[in-house]
Amino acid sequence: MTDKKNSYTFVLDQKQQEALKVMLRTGNYRPKQVPHTIIAVEAEECNINLYKSGKCLIQGRGAHDFVVFYLEPNVLLGASLGYEDVLNPELITPHMGIDESGKGDYFGALVACAAYVNQDLAKKMNQIGVKDCKKLSDKAVFLIGTKLRALLGINRYKIVAIGPETYNRLYAKMRNVNTLLSWAHARCIENLLETVPDCPRAVADQFGAKHVIERALMKKGRSIVLEQRHKAESDIAVAAASVLAREAFLRGLQTLGKTFDFEAHKGASEQVRNSAVGLVKRSGPDILLKTSKCHFQTTDKVLAACGRSRAEMSPEGQVVARNAGQPFVRKKG
Repeated sequence: MTDKKNSYTFVLDQKQQEALKVMLRTGNYRPKQVPHTIIAVEAEECNINLYKSGKCLIQGRGAHDFVVFYLEPNVLLGASLGYEDVLNPELITPHMGIDESGKGDYFGALVACAAYVNQDLAKKMNQIGVKDCKKLSDKAVFLIGTKLRALLGINRYKIVAIGPETYNRLYAKMRNVNTLLSWAHARCIENLLETVPDCPRAVADQFGAKHVIERALMKKGRSIVLEQRHKAESDIAVAAASVLAREAFLRGLQTLGKTFDFEAHKGASEQVRNSAVGLVKRSGPDILLKTSKCHFQTTDKVLAACGRSRAEMSPEGQVVARNAGQPFVRKKG
């Protein structure tokens, strides 16, 4: 059985939606106004939202009990909570998950990770609190990441970290983030297959065309079954990879800040831009090649704030992100 959680999501078919609406309208529930819902109510210790997409979200301290005592017997017509492994054995059969961190962060590396899981590891991962890193604080990422690395050892996870200088050089060559990311995912798969050669399949988020990753795989990697899914972080192996990738990214960000003596913030906020402006004023535009992902539009804003331009940068720094469907252009100063 899994530990109790405070949030559960189910996708209901039409018949299940009708059953839920009847139950919520006739029971002791307080109606709420929630955008994009068919019906939304407040129970004693949880909120239940049925969205137009068919997704049912139950949140709150009493979410687990609502699912077990009301949703399962009256709507789902079967036990599911705590029996996910039985109902969907693929979740714990041997496979690897791949995820990345740093893709949307101006400073720091792009980090990809592949993590291996089997039935025993999946159980232990659940026990130490492994979940999609986006649901964890940085403190929790560090804590769980440390436990996870100890659990897996050096042979059951592999990390590929592309630091800013290498990232900018590769982006100037590939000119597409998803192509670069596919290359990083492929290297993670290949590296993990070196130490877990009998791993039968790999699961990754659907960020781009599947064939791009497959094309980037070398001989060993082409023998594995590659699956791409939306919301792949619900897979425990992908969740583990997300935690390890985020931990490595955050540790790398700390090191970057110490190396160049600046506040290396996450994301691409005004706080990030202010730090970058300070760097450029102190060390010149090319310092961004060593600290940031230069194709971001943030670079143009930072340089403009300093009275500088991309024309002053090395060639890799002059490459800009192109809009979908637009040809690549080199920005003039």
